[in-house]
Amino acid sequence: MKYIRFYTLSFIAAALTLPLKSFSQKPKKALFVIVDGISSNSKEMVPTPHMDAIAKVGGYARAYVGGGKGTYSQTPTISAVGYNSLLTGTWVNKHNVWDNAIKAPNYHYWTIFRFFHEAYPHKKSAIFSTWLDNRTKLVGEGLPQTNHLRLKYSFDGFELDTIRYPHKGESDHIRQIDELVTNEAASYIRNQAPDLSWVYLQYTDDIGHRYGDSDSFHKAIQAVDDQMGRLWAAIQYREKNFNEDWLIVITTDHGRDAKTGQGHGGQSDRERSTWIVTNAKNLNENFKNVPGIVDIMPVLARHMDITIPKEQAFEIDGVPFTGKLSLTNPEVKKNQDQLLVSWKAVDKEGTVKVWLSTTNNFENGERDFYYLLGEVPVSDQKLNADVSKYPKGFYKVVLEGRHNNLNRWLVGNAAQ
Repeated sequence: MKYIRFYTLSFIAAALTLPLKSFSQKPKKALFVIVDGISSNSKEMVPTPHMDAIAKVGGYARAYVGGGKGTYSQTPTISAVGYNSLLTGTWVNKHNVWDNAIKAPNYHYWTIFRFFHEAYPHKKSAIFSTWLDNRTKLVGEGLPQTNHLRLKYSFDGFELDTIRYPHKGESDHIRQIDELVTNEAASYIRNQAPDLSWVYLQYTDDIGHRYGDSDSFHKAIQAVDDQMGRLWAAIQYREKNFNEDWLIVITTDHGRDAKTGQGHGGQSDRERSTWIVTNAKNLNENFKNVPGIVDIMPVLARHMDITIPKEQAFEIDGVPFTGKLSLTNPEVKKNQDQLLVSWKAVDKEGTVKVWLSTTNNFENGERDFYYLLGEVPVSDQKLNADVSKYPKGFYKVVLEGRHNNLNRWLVGNAAQ
């Protein structure tokens, strides 16, 4: 019986990213943007010429939030929950942010900022946000649980300044703060070019809650598009004048309820339906087949040449939508003592190693044993294994391919 213990492998490069080191002299930069609460059908009803210009360079895709509907990873379609799914590349069963109170994030699942600064401690990161908790609670800046992570620049917290931005019924203070945040981000990118940046804007969600599907909501989406135009212009300036290689990914954190467009949080198709706009040119099959919000983090990691240690890579739920893939669409079922594992082969060459752990010690900052169930050609698209020797009740299954990993849990005898 072959197994691995991850303390012997913690610094081996992850199959998740397998970054190909560029011999280009272009410095790599990345910006990701969350504009709050715009379902895909709402965005598609409104002219968005600036985001369309970005998508013309790269692409536009409908996407989803909410985890695996009806499974162990089902995730509330709530703002902070979605932000943390993007930041960590995991669903709520791992990152443990269940609502906007953000009571107990599980910092053992690192954010993209943690991976970035551990890999490149001297590079610059920045956050521009209409909500302070994004930095202090989700990213966990300065906390011992994040190894006292420090971003190089932050521009946030203005929602707490009720003198300069009095809170009025129409959420005009949020509109003003979004404008302030956007203008600062565009200026800072243009002049300072941080290596990794996050911009978060809130006004669209406020208007959605207040008015639902309405002209007011559509105008708020158009205002967001104008803001994206300013950020895109700053990136184009940097690329033209400083020969930098920029990635921008724009998305939203949840959709809206189907009846009025005012609410969200549930698992209806519209609440789960989001979208992604990017300038990335090397889009793969995953981008064409409804990517998830968790897929953005591994895309950022690939672009920034961040190598993720294997024990952490095995926990990431996201699959990159740029670059090469080995396999997608994992399924794990149990039939008595047989574990039935299947996938869709994308790259017909190479093999797949199927690993099994019967513990989830990782969530407590400890290490799991992984047993190798088998290694087969990726083109086989399945592996059946006898698991009668292993404890019953919980299985964590990882499919390790040449270019990416996939993972699924099996709880009891239920296929998840």
